[in-house]
Amino acid sequence: MARIVLLPGDGIGPEVVRAARVVLETAAKQDGLELTFDARLVGGAAIDATGSALPDETLQACQHADAVLLGAVGGPKWDDPTAKVRPEQGLLGLRRALGLYANLRPVRPHPALASASPLKNERLDGVDLIFVRELTGGLYFGKRGREKIDGGERAFDTLEYTDGEVRRVVRLAFRLASERKKKVTSIDKANVLESSRLWRQTANAVAAEFPSVTLEHQLVDSAAMRLVTTPAQYDVVVTENMFGDILTDEAAVLAGSLGLLPSASLGDGRVGLYEPIHGSAPDIANRGIANPLGTIASAALLCRHSLGAAATAARIERAVDRVLTDGLRTADLGGALGTDELTRAVVERL
Repeated sequence: MARIVLLPGDGIGPEVVRAARVVLETAAKQDGLELTFDARLVGGAAIDATGSALPDETLQACQHADAVLLGAVGGPKWDDPTAKVRPEQGLLGLRRALGLYANLRPVRPHPALASASPLKNERLDGVDLIFVRELTGGLYFGKRGREKIDGGERAFDTLEYTDGEVRRVVRLAFRLASERKKKVTSIDKANVLESSRLWRQTANAVAAEFPSVTLEHQLVDSAAMRLVTTPAQYDVVVTENMFGDILTDEAAVLAGSLGLLPSASLGDGRVGLYEPIHGSAPDIANRGIANPLGTIASAALLCRHSLGAAATAARIERAVDRVLTDGLRTADLGGALGTDELTRAVVERL
């Protein structure tokens, strides 16, 4: 019996998580998987109810789960950068507490959606890549603060990495690449940053452990350009936290919509955190029009990486592919179907 904690969160989060649960339950029943679900609060909803973005009860439930499926956190109600408690703290705290140091974001444009991307069709041909973003170090977790100086104020954020932090995420990227096209691209800013020079040095050392996998290095500014000009050159891309945050959102343009892309946050333990890469989209919340496919695809990753059910994962992914091939769309992709209608379409194809 696998235990799945559901964290619907804010905005459209509850709607898309509900959709993914329906698909998970259907696929699990067909394949003989036994799942239990436990819904908990996180983000803005948790702040309103408990004063904390990550209540102790939520964290404990996640620590005892086999996997966690998250919707989205945040929204205008809590969008005060000076607030001491913010929804995003729940997500960051959960990643750190569970030791989830690597975020996987696959990007594979669907042929039926080529027109949804602003890029020319020929630039999307053959694109099938996966980003591996370091999650628990770097600028977002370094020492930060403000201090008064003569005539003003100074703010600082510190970008720090240890070789151990770099080694574990790069090694994960190489393991993935060894099962794919055997190529890793490591993104850094080694011409300027000392932390990037350590990153590059460590990546080279890890590469020696995987002689069948090719390693190349690219500077982040060059990679940002090549990601939209020659994206098919990439297989597995590994990078630090902030660079990965920016580049993975840029990569969403390849698929045509943020609503399509899943993600998995993994560590060395059993439990993983799975979520679509889109935000809480409060402007369309509770209207029944949110695209659930990114969350459904995240549920497929959950099956693959946390439940060891690769066949179930593949069936869910094929069902999503067939929905798109059959021309079924929500409004973000120019269609007219609602969240529940598109979810039923996926279930029918399962």
